[in-house]
Amino acid sequence: MTAASTNGQLVGKPTAFEIKSANLPLVALLLKTTDMGLLTAEWEAQYGNTPGFFDKDPLVVDLTPLGDQGDSVDFKQLLAMLKAHSVCPVAFKGGSPAHVKAALKAGLVAAADTVWQRQPPAPPPEPVQVAPPPPAAPAVGPEAMVIDRPLRSGQQVYARGRDLVVLAMVNPGAEVIADGHVHVYAPLRGKAMAGARGNGDARIFALSMEPELISIAGIYRTSDVPLPADVTGKPAMVRLASGPEGDKLLLEALRG
Repeated sequence: MTAASTNGQLVGKPTAFEIKSANLPLVALLLKTTDMGLLTAEWEAQYGNTPGFFDKDPLVVDLTPLGDQGDSVDFKQLLAMLKAHSVCPVAFKGGSPAHVKAALKAGLVAAADTVWQRQPPAPPPEPVQVAPPPPAAPAVGPEAMVIDRPLRSGQQVYARGRDLVVLAMVNPGAEVIADGHVHVYAPLRGKAMAGARGNGDARIFALSMEPELISIAGIYRTSDVPLPADVTGKPAMVRLASGPEGDKLLLEALRG
């Protein structure tokens, strides 16, 4: 026997369970408004047409951007909206005392020590060891999703956990989404979202850059802001750059 009874309580090392530290991959919602109507509308615009984007992913609600705003957060409506999109809110971070009290009452757990990190770039492949025949074969990573047909308005393609390569036109109203890079070897006239799960090192490439919307790791730009003349309708690349004012999208022409 590994445990003895003392005054009705077991002492010694338990055999029925163990407690260990665990790291859980989470997505984070940085809440910037208490206006649930605005939040719901923008969420629907971003993810409403992507039912498979979230797959019961656990989520932390970061209340820090709200600062000391006096308006209360309608956690009942917020959690219902998130769960309706297959997201599982489990914890919160930051917020005013009133926000903290409301979050705890809604059943969320405090996660004050949570640190958000960008998804790191994939490590470089191991060098191929060339030996007398046969030579060593290089390691093969996850294959990119390849689409070889034009995408019409209303169509959507999502490359989960990999790059997306499109060999035909992405028409207005169509959407191409990838957790990695997005390559369009044709005119890009619809929406393109790279680094969809937070990879800030992802990029968007197109042979003719004419998008309705481009986004990397949640930072987006719409056609309401005209593209620079040196990239409009030309081979170009979009990447994310960090600066004193935060992350922003940079568009660069691709020279032959």
